[in-house]
Amino acid sequence: MMITGKNLIGNQLSAQGDVKFTTFNPLLNKSNDTPFTEATLSEVNQAVNLAQKAFETYQNISGVKKSKFLNTIADEILALDDELIQTYCSETGLPEGRAKGERARTVGQLRAFAQLVEEGSWVDASIDTAQPDREPMAKPDLRKMNIPLGPVVVFGASNFPLAYSTAGGDTAAALAAGCPVIVKSHPMHAGTGELVASAIIKAAEKSEMPNGVFSNLNSSGITVGEQLVKHPGVKAVGFTGSIKGGRALFNLAANREEPIPVFAEMGSVNPVVILPKALEVRHQDLAKTYAGSITLGTGQFCTNPGLILGIKGATLTTFVDELAKETVKINPGCMLHPNIISAYRRKKDDALSQPGIQMIGDYADGVKYNFARQTIATVDGATFLKNSILHEEVFGPYSLVVQCENEKELKEVINHLEGQLTGTIIADNDETINYLAVVEALKNRVGRLIFNGVPTGVEVCPSMVHGGPYPASTDSRFTAVGIHSIKRWVRPFSYQDWPNDLLPKALQNENPLNLIREVNGTLGRQKI
Repeated sequence: MMITGKNLIGNQLSAQGDVKFTTFNPLLNKSNDTPFTEATLSEVNQAVNLAQKAFETYQNISGVKKSKFLNTIADEILALDDELIQTYCSETGLPEGRAKGERARTVGQLRAFAQLVEEGSWVDASIDTAQPDREPMAKPDLRKMNIPLGPVVVFGASNFPLAYSTAGGDTAAALAAGCPVIVKSHPMHAGTGELVASAIIKAAEKSEMPNGVFSNLNSSGITVGEQLVKHPGVKAVGFTGSIKGGRALFNLAANREEPIPVFAEMGSVNPVVILPKALEVRHQDLAKTYAGSITLGTGQFCTNPGLILGIKGATLTTFVDELAKETVKINPGCMLHPNIISAYRRKKDDALSQPGIQMIGDYADGVKYNFARQTIATVDGATFLKNSILHEEVFGPYSLVVQCENEKELKEVINHLEGQLTGTIIADNDETINYLAVVEALKNRVGRLIFNGVPTGVEVCPSMVHGGPYPASTDSRFTAVGIHSIKRWVRPFSYQDWPNDLLPKALQNENPLNLIREVNGTLGRQKI
């Protein structure tokens, strides 16, 4: 299909506004050709009003029909074939292999949610039957299940144009829950976004979903996003991006007349603790492994290991030198956009200008436009504790090694960190047993704890937690990855003493959907 640069309000193309912008090819260092039209307030209102109307029907559509819809979205994304891949590459500077890998992950997520809603037990049906003869007071019949919140706004992510954007995890989960979705397309990959949006609309039509179940709005600034979050018809928000952006949306939503939840994943330095014995035995291998992890995707992953913690000693000094050498050996990569590499340089320079910090390795040869120089720096634990600037994420191929005086200071450093997506323990054999207090401290700061691995790489499966204490995410009780992320877009709802034939099928005595339910405290597929 041809990219139009227009907004998709349900199944209608719209371009009422005068504000235009283009995407940018960082590899070629030039703007792409297609102009995109930013949505107006009128178009924002149209999209939300249409989503509200669609919700009246979509919230009650069966799991089987939603499953067909989600699988058809996956099919239509694959049908975009090379056009999607080439557009993705032209808007990101990322290689074709990364684009295809991310497309596969996006399709896999959609199919996982399709399977989830077709089976149906995710609604967590719970039934406590009446006891009219109970003394001193009769017990009513109570039946509970999850129901969708309503229209959801999803903000596309800069670093994942497919897996965390238009048809990414937030959108897939919300659609699976029964919530219409309005995507605020990311301006850095608006063409990729329009192609995927067109696939979703086509799938909605083929699956006979109500018009307005999905819309895609363009915006080069913050105005459209603010208008969407403040709109009374919107009931929840999904965001992946910076702490500044996520917190601004969180505050907007909290200040509404009717506050709504914002599920924001906002970044992380992903601390890695390397214990002394492991360092002594494997420092060379660890240096190579972590050089690869730090520079993977030019450091543009939310799980990039930006902070490495160890206990002072000759082996740690050797490791820092080896890590620096291995890191600068790697050819620099292209960052997603001039704005992103500009922010990387600014944050890195700010960190390196702090008292007590020492730059150990920096790629010294010439680089192309928008290519990032990877950097390794180090600082002692006492200096790190006193300077919160050193705790902040530097989004890109940068990592800081903190050399702690002893185990006590190591634990203190961990306790002073903000919330993180991941934490990693590198240990040798039974070494961990002597550092359980360090492990517990790290567990309290993260959403996922890794043993003898790297944090980069987020497996999409039911047991994955992608979230963590603030500011890694705005609600550490939920994951942004995997089928359980559907829980963000629903609320529990109870029926009391309702006639059986008026109840949703999930709660009816006969269990016509054959769900796993909790009936009077017992889990199973039993009928009543």
